[in-house]
Amino acid sequence: MYYGHGLQMNIAALCSFPLQLHRGSIRLEGVVVVEMEGKETHGRHGSVGGASTSSSSSSTTKKQSKRPKYSRFSQQELPACKFIVTPAVVITTFVAIAIVFIPLGLASLFASDNVVEIVHRYDDLCLQGSSNAVQHIQSKNSNKTCAGKLTVSKEMKGPIFIYYQLDNFYQNHRRYVKSRSDKQLKYKADADDTGSCSPEANTDEGPIVPCGLVAWSLFNDTYKFAVQNKAVDVSKKNIAWESDRNHKFGSDVYPQNFQSGGLIGGANLETSKPLSEQEDLIVWMRTAALPTFRKLYGRIEGDLGVNDNLEVVVENNYNTYSFGGKKWLVLSTTSWIGGKNEFIGIAYLTIGGLCLFLAISFILIYVLRPRQLGDPSYLSWNKQSQVQ
Repeated sequence: MYYGHGLQMNIAALCSFPLQLHRGSIRLEGVVVVEMEGKETHGRHGSVGGASTSSSSSSTTKKQSKRPKYSRFSQQELPACKFIVTPAVVITTFVAIAIVFIPLGLASLFASDNVVEIVHRYDDLCLQGSSNAVQHIQSKNSNKTCAGKLTVSKEMKGPIFIYYQLDNFYQNHRRYVKSRSDKQLKYKADADDTGSCSPEANTDEGPIVPCGLVAWSLFNDTYKFAVQNKAVDVSKKNIAWESDRNHKFGSDVYPQNFQSGGLIGGANLETSKPLSEQEDLIVWMRTAALPTFRKLYGRIEGDLGVNDNLEVVVENNYNTYSFGGKKWLVLSTTSWIGGKNEFIGIAYLTIGGLCLFLAISFILIYVLRPRQLGDPSYLSWNKQSQVQ
């Protein structure tokens, strides 16, 4: 029987031959098949193309192995240090964390407790008895000035920081945050870059500088202070971040057509001052992440004594009534951790106390019920065999 004119034998033809098994291999009785590349294969009863079996096997192309080149790195045979978690190491680690965190927590709580803070809500007190708050705040004829007194319960060392706090104001809303032009704020040549500032982008006179809803809604309540009928100066210098003043707001960019539309959003800007010097605007343009936030209004450089009556005159201009917002006036000193914040101290104490508790628990377990390190009898499958 003759087979040829092909590189591989036909499977059906091969199946017609009897098969014999020899130690796990398959032998075709009566034919030897040899695969060769680029040549026709002929064979009959042990001959291939007239050549012997030995000569044909030597000319067979050897297949290249896909095994990667051996290296100690690829085979993960490099020397390595493996950390052994012993009871002594675990207990020492927990004790060290407790020793560091508990004093830090106590120090943070002590520093926060030394911060003197006065918080005064005034949005509901400045309505002058009006039943319609939105109509009162939007009317140009209504009296929006209100006065009050704040009593200093504890001595306040200067500088005393003045903040305004807003509630239920979502500065992090996507459309609100995007409604601004950072290039316009920085460069004078990009005054026409108002594509992202809708709906406060342009007027009939030209582009609005600064454009966008963030700038348009600039906070415009004002505060005046006095102690014993003596005015207290409020400094607004350097209340914004230095990086914002120097790198985000141009020194040659001046307000244009700002708050000149039919609907006034907030405070106006001085057209004679560049944006880099309008620090109220710079503070406001750094949008808050949460709906309740504080922003720096100014500083009182002097001290306030115990039981001093601080007279406050508020110009209640900013409309928070239409969306159910609230307004607070906050006076606060600072410490080495900043303002009044007990969360940091409580967090440090919680973690330190938990680590100390775990350390004591492990010490008791190690003393009362010790076990040999690396004892295989504690393995689950060994325990099952022991029970059986």
